[in-house]
Amino acid sequence: MHWRAVRTLLGASIVLAGCLTAVCSLAQTSRDWDRCAGKDSVALDHQIDACTIVVQSVGEAPKNRALAFIGRGSLYMIKGDYDRAIGDYDQAIPLDPSNALAFNNRGFAYWRKGDVDRAIHDYDEAIRLDPDAALAFYNRGSARAAKGDFDRAIQDYDRAIGLDARFVQALLNRGFARAAKGDPDRAIQDYDQAIRLDGSNAPAYFRRGGAYVIKRDFDRAIRDYDQAIWLDPRNAAAFNDRAFAHEGKGDFNRAMQDYDQAIQLNPDYAKAFYNRGSAYVEQHDFDRAIQDYDRAVKLDPNFAPALVNRGFAYATKGDYDRAIQDFDQAIGLDPNFAQALLNRGIVKLRKGDRTGNADIAKARLLDPGIGY
Repeated sequence: MHWRAVRTLLGASIVLAGCLTAVCSLAQTSRDWDRCAGKDSVALDHQIDACTIVVQSVGEAPKNRALAFIGRGSLYMIKGDYDRAIGDYDQAIPLDPSNALAFNNRGFAYWRKGDVDRAIHDYDEAIRLDPDAALAFYNRGSARAAKGDFDRAIQDYDRAIGLDARFVQALLNRGFARAAKGDPDRAIQDYDQAIRLDGSNAPAYFRRGGAYVIKRDFDRAIRDYDQAIWLDPRNAAAFNDRAFAHEGKGDFNRAMQDYDQAIQLNPDYAKAFYNRGSAYVEQHDFDRAIQDYDRAVKLDPNFAPALVNRGFAYATKGDYDRAIQDFDQAIGLDPNFAQALLNRGIVKLRKGDRTGNADIAKARLLDPGIGY
């Protein structure tokens, strides 16, 4: 029976790209309409003011006022004011219930607020109104993937790509969904196609590198991360993930250099501290590992794997009480965290506490192959 640290890539390789919004085309030619549409290159707040004048105009036709509300809602989203954006889309929809863009953009605003179910409901309506809108299928796919519904997400990305074969972001997100389903080969096919369409797309190389990591083809992964970093030298996640690939090859010196660079670029990058701490564990430098896990947990107090690994490091140093505290906290965050249960059980037994057997039994119910 063996305890161990949790070791898996934690980076941005499987972070879902965000949904996309669209801006309506405003056909009117008045000065306020032009400013609302951004044709006069005025500041964002001036654009909003111009849209406000249009929506308050009693002489405008309802559909035109709806377009102005949609335009102002899009400007509010650029400012990150999703509540006001939703309010504008709410105003636009009764004025023009057949405007698919209003539903698409309101869905995006809900998605950004974390209300994925309401976002999907709006995307459903946008697609009903305009079945040829690739963007709405893409957005619904992204929302479904955020819920872990990768099969239906892939179906939506299929539709988006079928409508727009050059939709690079849809290819990237379909690749993400395929990788998340455990199909890195088909994910790589999507990333290959994205790169053929846009050879300067850093996220495409980055994502493909992550798929190669899943296949444990670390050499190809490193080449892709190299290209992603060349295209985007300040991409902390690419340094983090390339470090993991170097670790996979046993090259801890290069791994540490990359983790250091990732942290220098983003000092609040909890996952980079976690990964570097785990690399220190592999090198049996438990004091430095604990320091990095301390930083990871401080940045993200709900980071259960970091707590498990810090507990592992404490246990390896013989500090069983602090180890159990960390395992307790991790289990409090995730009661079915098998590795945390196993590690706590083993530490309890080493302290002479026979209740550790119950933890080990539960761990093996959750993961029959654990500890061997």
